[in-house]
Amino acid sequence: MDDFLQNSGFLIVTMVQQALLAMSLYFPLMSGQLSLASPGFYAIGGYIAAIMGTVGYFAPWRDSLGWVIFPLEWLIAGVVSGVLAVLVGIPALRLRGIYLALATIAFVEIVRVLCLNLQITGCAIGIFDIPQLFESRWNYIWTFGPLLVLVLLFSYRLERSRVGRAFKALREDELAADAMGINPTRYKVLAFVIGAVLAGIVGAMSAPFLNTWNARQGTFDASIAYLAYVLVGGSRSMWGPLLGGMLLTALPELLRPLKDARLIINGLVLVFASIYLPRGIVGALARLKLFTLRGYRSLGGSP
Repeated sequence: MDDFLQNSGFLIVTMVQQALLAMSLYFPLMSGQLSLASPGFYAIGGYIAAIMGTVGYFAPWRDSLGWVIFPLEWLIAGVVSGVLAVLVGIPALRLRGIYLALATIAFVEIVRVLCLNLQITGCAIGIFDIPQLFESRWNYIWTFGPLLVLVLLFSYRLERSRVGRAFKALREDELAADAMGINPTRYKVLAFVIGAVLAGIVGAMSAPFLNTWNARQGTFDASIAYLAYVLVGGSRSMWGPLLGGMLLTALPELLRPLKDARLIINGLVLVFASIYLPRGIVGALARLKLFTLRGYRSLGGSP
């Protein structure tokens, strides 16, 4: 068992981490906003943790607080990401569809270029030797795992709340929702902020986990990867990002014995899912369940 955790612990924790990042994209999509800004907030959160963990100015904090410095990094990363999301979201969320996607990609690129040129972020080299919360990579499941549970519980309650219903109304028809008294700007910015806060916290947790942080953590490629997680898993259910993030993170590792062919298979999976699973894996499973139930009833079975 110990050997398994040592060999596969990093992959398992990474699967949970990527599922959380997929969830950060799910909240804006829940309100009908195609936002790809999560990698930018993820990078900012990671830099906050890396700077607080390595810069001499924060040494007294680290000495006096001990391990409590890590939850403090998560809190600061979440607050900074939330405030920045409000500043970015109010003007950007006036856009729709592909124009919003382009605006949020521009935000990710601005963050990346700034981090490549600022001394405090280590420029192109980045920040190394970030203090570790745990000695073993597997033990980071005790930070990412509870966060994933909390996010799923939050999503469950949100989908059934008045705010969640407002998100869904905006996703289905923004003009009709506005006519019914739902403030589009208010709720779209709220969804954007929720996703940004989650991405920032995940970034702050990931910096010690990875032990190094640089501008490659927040790129356009990461935006597309997170979007693929949500679309393959299913964007209409909170279980979609969870399933898609874990599956697409594990798939390249499971196919590693195939060497370069694994990249082709990974691409074919994405193409197949895009064409034949328009509502993602979760949507396909829901349709299969409904089809099976109808077939059972047609045979005279009880509901």
